[in-house]
Amino acid sequence: MAFRGWRPPPPPLLLLLLWVTGQAAPVAGLGSDAELQIERRFVPDECPRTVRSGDFVRYHYVGTFPDGQKFDSSYDRDSTFNVFVGKGQLITGMDQALVGMCVNERRFVKIPPKLAYGSEGVSGVIPPNSVLHFDVLLMDIWNSEDQVQIHTYFKPPSCPRTIQVSDFVRYHYNGTFLDGTLFDSSHNRMKTYDTYVGIGWLIPGMDKGLLGMCVGEKRIITIPPFLAYGEDGDGKDIPGQASLVFDVALLDLHNPKDSISIENKVVPENCERISQSGDFLRYHYNGTLLDGTLFDSSYSRNRTFDTYIGQGYVIPGLDEGLLGVCIGEKRRIVVPPHLGYGEEGRGNIPGSAVLVFDIHVIDFHNPSDSISITSHYKPPDCSVLSKKGDYLKYHYNASLLDGTLLDSTWNLGKTYNIVLGSGQVVLGMDMGLREMCVGEKRTVIIPPHLGYGEAGVDGEVPGSAVLVFDIELLELVAGLPEGYMFIWNGEVSPNLFEEIDKDGNGEVLLEEFSEYIHAQVASGKGKLAPGFDAELVVKNMFTNQDRNGDGKVTAEEFKLKDQEAKHDEL
Repeated sequence: MAFRGWRPPPPPLLLLLLWVTGQAAPVAGLGSDAELQIERRFVPDECPRTVRSGDFVRYHYVGTFPDGQKFDSSYDRDSTFNVFVGKGQLITGMDQALVGMCVNERRFVKIPPKLAYGSEGVSGVIPPNSVLHFDVLLMDIWNSEDQVQIHTYFKPPSCPRTIQVSDFVRYHYNGTFLDGTLFDSSHNRMKTYDTYVGIGWLIPGMDKGLLGMCVGEKRIITIPPFLAYGEDGDGKDIPGQASLVFDVALLDLHNPKDSISIENKVVPENCERISQSGDFLRYHYNGTLLDGTLFDSSYSRNRTFDTYIGQGYVIPGLDEGLLGVCIGEKRRIVVPPHLGYGEEGRGNIPGSAVLVFDIHVIDFHNPSDSISITSHYKPPDCSVLSKKGDYLKYHYNASLLDGTLLDSTWNLGKTYNIVLGSGQVVLGMDMGLREMCVGEKRTVIIPPHLGYGEAGVDGEVPGSAVLVFDIELLELVAGLPEGYMFIWNGEVSPNLFEEIDKDGNGEVLLEEFSEYIHAQVASGKGKLAPGFDAELVVKNMFTNQDRNGDGKVTAEEFKLKDQEAKHDEL
């Protein structure tokens, strides 16, 4: 709203600049032709100010003779008549008739010759001794002693900061003249007016009128022309000597020297770790402008925003504001535009906008993190510890760092059973179950790169989520030595092939092989690796012995593991 540059209005009719001597008080209503007569044809409901001697006025008029013949009109020039009242710049009758008028008031005035142009008249225009009729509409009043007038009609309950000199503001306004005529509106352009205050970017009256405003405040600022556009006006929209009225709503306020501001809303009592540069955060947020307008929300997408911090992946203000947070913390981060999206804005974020982020930190981790194990209970006898290959049965509750429950074997009423080190669970869980004894209870925290990674599990585990498992180990079946799927519990018969080949035909089929192995397991002489499908294990053992793949094993093909290191069968 820097309305600068304007051509001067056309020169007013000189007739009314002439003046004659004579004194007479204004008389309202009817009277003799020798007296000034004033008829108030329209008076507005609101009249905060009336014309006094010494005021400057702008008004329209039509001048006629008693027979209705027009001799002059400001409307024909498309320009108001602008003049001081009571300083001899008008004919005496008009000087008196204007006193007491309100803006938008309309008066019909009869001025006798002695208070007009008298016995001389105006050659070729107004005959001598002419009674003059004026239909007057007052458009504007001001006085050289006027100052900026401020009327605040709404102020928000909370006002943490007000406009100071050198602040940058964003506001909407309607600009009108004193008679209510609209000359400009930021609302019509659907774009705020953005400017510095107090450094000469605005007309002086607006510079002064905006000081002390709060975001959300609404005020009416009335500016006399000598603090606005003066005698020249501005362009085709604002005439010279016009008082201006601005109905202003302040939307945004910051100073180029501002840094971010942080308000902690909720800080958990237990905060074992705070975020640092290089951490990866998952958080929810609502993003608003200073006036409360929502521009984005992770909640509306039902998905956290996931990002590294301190490495330029987010705007600088958030990069800074997300440092030092706890898991579960809620904070408000106010980001000035030079640490946000700058003068250009982005999407539905206007240029030079202050941004407010209400953040809820769900979890964070660092790519260098390993698992964390906290043992809550160990039985008195905790000498047998789990290792790779052992078959485990355990209960667990799985949750996110914010406590959201993902899964529970207790709720399902059955244990989760795995062979440790076989890839049946995520790597972090495999690590967290090691060196655990039956009856032990522990909490295992697993970073996403040792859990379900960036992808997560659709509909179950969010991407990049840190997982928390509360575990109780219920049963442990010792596994076989690494590389073995079957072992003998005693001495191996020197005639093993012959024992398997019951029909003595020199060939062992899968059925014979399977029957023999299962018989050894049942008698306790042999042991299959626990936790696997026994039939599948036996079939794989047979396949390893069937070197030529013909579906039968001969004595020449048959070898024990210590005889054939590259096979795991026997």
